[in-house]
Amino acid sequence: MSGVRGDERGPLMAAAYRMLGSVTDAEDAVQEAYARWYALGDDRRRDVRVPAAWLMTTVSRICLDTLRSARVRRERSVGEWLPEPVPGSPTWTSCGANGVPDDPAEQAALLGSLDLAVLVVMETMSPAERVAFVLHDVFSYRYEEISPVLDRTAQACRQLAFEARRKARAASAGNTDYGGRVPPEVRTAFRLAWEAGDLTALVRQLAPGAGAVVDGGGLVSAPSEPVRGAREVAGMLLAARRRQADLVIDEGEVNGSPGLVARDASGAVLAVVALGMAAGAVHQVWVVRDPRKLLRWNGLGRVGTG
Repeated sequence: MSGVRGDERGPLMAAAYRMLGSVTDAEDAVQEAYARWYALGDDRRRDVRVPAAWLMTTVSRICLDTLRSARVRRERSVGEWLPEPVPGSPTWTSCGANGVPDDPAEQAALLGSLDLAVLVVMETMSPAERVAFVLHDVFSYRYEEISPVLDRTAQACRQLAFEARRKARAASAGNTDYGGRVPPEVRTAFRLAWEAGDLTALVRQLAPGAGAVVDGGGLVSAPSEPVRGAREVAGMLLAARRRQADLVIDEGEVNGSPGLVARDASGAVLAVVALGMAAGAVHQVWVVRDPRKLLRWNGLGRVGTG
C-alpha cells in the first residue's frame, strides 16, 4: 500500500498556490512531491508515520526552491509581475492542513489568505519568510513542524514568520481594508462607471492616492510601472475601454472575492481585475493581462480538480 489517500492533494494545492502565486507552478510542485513519494521503496514508505505530513513537507521544500529561482526570473521580467488569478473559488482554495475546516472563522481566514492583495504582499517576503508565513499563519503548523522544512531551528522559523508579518503590516499601512473583500455594491459602481466611460464617476470610486498595477507578461501592452493617482488610474482604464470597442466588463469572483472580468465580443477573457479597498474607496487596482495567466479563465486549464 502507498499509505496516501486521494484527499491530500487539496491541502497540498492550497498551500503551494499561496506559496508560489501560480497555479501551474503549484500543480508542478504537488506532482513532483507525489513522484518522490512513489519513488520511495515500500519499506521506506511504511516507515513514514504520517504520509500527509511527509507530502506537505516535501511540497513546501519544492516551493522554497521554486521561489528562489522564481525571484531571479521575475527580477529579469518585462514590466510588472502579479500572481496568477484563480477563477471563482475552486475546491482546493479553502482546504486546511487536515482538509476543509469546520470552523467558519477558519474558512474565512483561509479564503482571505487567497486574496490577490494578500498574495501581492507575500511577494515582498523572502522565500523562507513566505513559506514560514503560509505554513504557520495560514495553515496553523507549529514552528517545530516548520523547522525541518526550512532546515532551521524552531526559533529561527518563528523569527521568519514574525518578519513576514511585519512586512505584511508595512505593505498595508494606511489601508485598513487591505486584502479584505470588496463589497459587491462597490464593485458594481466601479464597473458601471468604467463601462459608461464616465471619468468623473470612476474617479469618485477611487481613493485620491489610488494605484494600479498591470501585468502584461511582456506579451501584451501594459504600463511598465505602477500608475499612481485616482485620475491617472481612471484615465488608464478608460483608455483601454476606448481601444477595445467591443470590451464587455463582467462581474465575477477573483480568488474568491468580488472582481471584474473583461472580455471581447467573442467571450474571450482579455483581463482579470482585482480591487483593494481602504476607507470605503478603491485604493488599488490589479490588472492581469498576461495571456498565460488567463488560460483557465478561457477554459484552457482546470482548477481544483485534484
